[in-house]
Amino acid sequence: MAQPLIKKDDDRDDEAEYSPFLGIEKGAVLQEARVFNDPQLDPRKCSQVITKLLYLLNQGETFTKIEATEVFFAVTKLFQSRDIGLRRMVYLMIKELSPSADEVIIVTSSLMKDMNSKTDMYRANAIRVLCRITDGTLLTQIERYLKQAIVDKNPVVASAALVSGIHLLQTNPEIVKRWSNEVQEAVQSRAALVQFHALALLHQIRQNDRLAVSKLVTSLTRGTVRSPLAQCLLIRYTSQVIRESAANTQTGDRPFYDFLEGCLRHKAEMVIFEAARAITELSGVTSRELTPAITVLQLFLSSSKPVLRFAAVRTLNKVAMTHPMAVTNCNIDMESLISDQNRSIATLAITTLLKTGNESGVDRLMKQITNFMSDIADEFKIVVVEAIRSLCLKFPLKYRSLMNFLSNILREEGGFEYKKAIVDSIVILIRDIPEAKESGLLHLCEFIEDCEFTYLSTQILHFLGNEGPKTSDPSKYIRYIYNRVHLENATVRAAAVSTLAKFGALVDPLKPRIFVLLRRCLFDSDDEVRDRATLYINTLGGDGQVVETDKDVQAFLFGPLDIPLVNLETSLKIYEPSEEPFDINSVPKEVKSQPLAEKKAPGKKPTGLGAPPAGPPSTVDAYERLLSSIPEFSNFGKLFKSSAPVELTEAETEYAVNVIKHIFDGHVVFQYNCSNTIPEQLLENVIVIVDASEAEEFSEVASKPLRSLPYDSPGQTFVAFEKPEGVPAVGKFSNMLRFIVKEVDPTTGEAEDDGVDDEYQLEDLEVVAADYMMKVGVSNFRNAWEGMGADFERVDEYGLGPRESLAEAVSAVISLLGMQPCEGTEVVPSNSRSHACLLSGVFIGNVRVLVRLQFGIDGPKEVAMKLAVRSEDESVSDAIHEIVASG
Repeated sequence: MAQPLIKKDDDRDDEAEYSPFLGIEKGAVLQEARVFNDPQLDPRKCSQVITKLLYLLNQGETFTKIEATEVFFAVTKLFQSRDIGLRRMVYLMIKELSPSADEVIIVTSSLMKDMNSKTDMYRANAIRVLCRITDGTLLTQIERYLKQAIVDKNPVVASAALVSGIHLLQTNPEIVKRWSNEVQEAVQSRAALVQFHALALLHQIRQNDRLAVSKLVTSLTRGTVRSPLAQCLLIRYTSQVIRESAANTQTGDRPFYDFLEGCLRHKAEMVIFEAARAITELSGVTSRELTPAITVLQLFLSSSKPVLRFAAVRTLNKVAMTHPMAVTNCNIDMESLISDQNRSIATLAITTLLKTGNESGVDRLMKQITNFMSDIADEFKIVVVEAIRSLCLKFPLKYRSLMNFLSNILREEGGFEYKKAIVDSIVILIRDIPEAKESGLLHLCEFIEDCEFTYLSTQILHFLGNEGPKTSDPSKYIRYIYNRVHLENATVRAAAVSTLAKFGALVDPLKPRIFVLLRRCLFDSDDEVRDRATLYINTLGGDGQVVETDKDVQAFLFGPLDIPLVNLETSLKIYEPSEEPFDINSVPKEVKSQPLAEKKAPGKKPTGLGAPPAGPPSTVDAYERLLSSIPEFSNFGKLFKSSAPVELTEAETEYAVNVIKHIFDGHVVFQYNCSNTIPEQLLENVIVIVDASEAEEFSEVASKPLRSLPYDSPGQTFVAFEKPEGVPAVGKFSNMLRFIVKEVDPTTGEAEDDGVDDEYQLEDLEVVAADYMMKVGVSNFRNAWEGMGADFERVDEYGLGPRESLAEAVSAVISLLGMQPCEGTEVVPSNSRSHACLLSGVFIGNVRVLVRLQFGIDGPKEVAMKLAVRSEDESVSDAIHEIVASG
C-alpha cells in the first residue's frame, strides 16, 4: 500500500507512475468487484476495489443501469463484514451510486440497524447515507431516530444529524422544521462543531421570518456561544439584522453594535476579524464606531500569520474607499508590508497607501513602488496603476512624478490589459489636469514608437488627433504620427492618416506640410489608407495652401456621428439601390430599445407588447412613411420621435393591445397595435375611445378605426391629439377598446352576419416629459460640453428626498429626463456617497441638450442633486429644470 516518498523539490514529471489508478478501466474494475461475492471476504482487497470504483465515478465515468445495479447489490453484501474501515467505504459507495427507490429498500434495514448501533462511527455515517438516499415517505419513519441523534451526547453523531438536516431542508423543509426544539437544544451544546451546525440549521429554518431571526440573535448575543465558528455565524446574522432594521436606529443598532465591539476582545482570531469586518461594513458607520475595529486590524498587520495580514489589509483596503482618514493611522504598518513575501498582501498594502497617503509622502511611496512592480503579475500591476491614477487626481500638483512613473512602466514588458490600464490612466490625467497635457502626449507618442498592440496604437492616434492640435506646438507630434504610416500594419496606417488630416484641418500653418505627407499616402498598398488620404486631400481644400478649413468640412470629417451606428447599419441594409442616393438624414437618431416581449420569447411569434404593426415599421422613418400615408395625419409635419411599445393589457388575455406614442411638434398620435387571440371570434370596426379629461392641454382631432381584426392577425387603430406647438405637454389618458364581435364557424372559418357591440377596458396611458427627448449620445462629453458654451447654461440644486440608494436616485432621474447616459456614468459604485452622471439628448424642436448631474447623500438616505444644463436654446434649459422640479 505504501507509495515511494517524493521530495517536494524533485522533478514531478513522472508522478503519474506512482498513481495506483494509472490506466484502470471500468470493465476490469467491474470484474474485480466480484470479490464482494466471495464467501471469505478480504476487507483490504474489497476496500481497494471500492476505491477504484469511487475514482471512476468521480472522474465522470458513467455506469449503465445494469452495471450500477449489479455493483450496488454486490456492495450491500459487504454489510456482513465487521471491518470498520470497509464499512466506511461501503457508506461512501452507496452515497455515490444514488440508488433508485426500489433499490433503497434493500439497504434501509441495514442502515437503520447501524443507526442504532453501539458503534458511534456506524451511527453517524448511517445517518448521513440514509438522509442522502431516502425520500420523504421513508424519512417520516426515521424522523424519531434523527431527532434523538440531534441531541446525542456524541458530537460526531449530533453533527451528522444536523448537517443532514441542512441538506434535507432543501427537499423536505416541512419535516425539518418540526425539529426546532431539538436543534435549539443542540445550540447550547458544549461541542464546538455541534453548536456551529445547530446554529446554521436553526437560522435556515427561521430565515424567512425576520422577527424570529431577530429574536434568535437577541437571545444568543446575551448568552454565551462557546464555539468560535458559531460565534462567527452569529456575527454575520447580527449584521444582517442590523441592515434590515437600519431604519429603527434607536432600538436596533446600539445593543447589537455593542455586541460586535465586545467580540473584538474574543480569544479566537477568526471571531475578532469577523467582528471587525462586520463593523466596517455597517451602513452609515461613523469614524468613532470604526476606531476599535481599525485598531484590531492594525494589530493583525504585524501578525506572523500571512492569512491574518492578508485579511486585515484587504479589509482596510475596502474601508479606505469610503473612510480614507480612518485608515491613515495604519499607514506606517502597511508600508512595512510592501516588502512582504506574499505579493497579494504587498499589492493590497500599496493600493491602500495610495488611497490614504498624504501629498508629502507621494514621492517616497513612488520610490518603494518602483522596486516592487517588477515582482508582481499583471493583474496586480493593473490594481496599482488604477490606484496611482486616483492619487494623481487627488493631488494634481504631483502629476509630474506620477506621470513619469506611469511612462516608465509603460516601456516595460507587459500584457495588453496592463498596457491598456496605463494608457487609460495617462489619457484621464491629460483630460483632467491641463498642465499634464503636453508631457502626457509625448509619453504616448514615445510608446507608440514601439507598441505591439494595434488597438492601443489606433486609440492613441485618435486621442492625439483630438488633443494635439490644441497644444502650444502641434508640429512636434507630426514626426511620431507619420512614422506610423511607414512602420505599422494597415489598420494603424489608416488611423495615422486620419490623425494627420485632423492636424491639417485644425492647424492652418501646418496644412502645406500635411498635404505633402497625405499625397505620399496615395501610393500605399492598402485601399483603406489610399481612400482616406484621397478623401482628406479633396475635402480639406486650399490645395495645401495656408488657408482656414471650412467649419462644415471640419464637422463632416471629424465631428461626432449624431446617429447610432446600429441604426445606420439597419438603414443601409433596408436601402434598395436606385437612382436616388442614400440619404443619411433618413437614419433615425434615437437609440431604440428592444420590446420586453421580444426579449422574453425570442423566436416565437410576438403578441401583445411585441405584436408587429401591419407593415411592420421598425424604425422612425418607417413609422413616418406609415403615418404620412394616412390622410388624417399627412399634414402634421416631420415626426420627431416614436416611443417603444407600451403594454395596455396583461399577458394571456383575450385581446392583446399595446400603444406606440408618435410625437410631432404640434400633435401626438397614438398607434394602438391590437391582436385577437380567440379563434372563434372576428372583431370589426375596432376603435379605442380615449378620455383625455386628465390631459387638459390635449384635444382630439382625428381617429382611424380598424375595419376588421381576425384571429392571430395583428392590426392598428389610430387616435390623434393636438397640443401646443413645441411644448412638452403631459397628461394621463383612459382607454376603452370598442368593437363589434362576430362568431366564427370553426369548421368553415366564416363569420356570422350579425354581430354584438362590445367593449374592453384597457390600462391608462401617460404622456411624460421623457417622450419629448431623444436618446442621442456623444463620443466625448467634455468636448461637447465645452463646445456648447455657457450662454444658455442653467444650474440649480434639488432635494430628491429619501431614497433606497444612490443608484436608485440616479436611475430615477435618468428615466425622468429620458436622456442617454454617457461614458458609463449611469453605473454607481457600491458604497459610494457621491456620484457624477453625464447625459445627452435632443429635445423636441431638434435642440441638443447636455446635462451634468452631481448626486450626494445628505443625511440618512436623503439624496441631494446639483443639475447643470447646457443647450442651444435658453427655453429648453429652463424646461429641463422645470421637468426635474415637477418630477
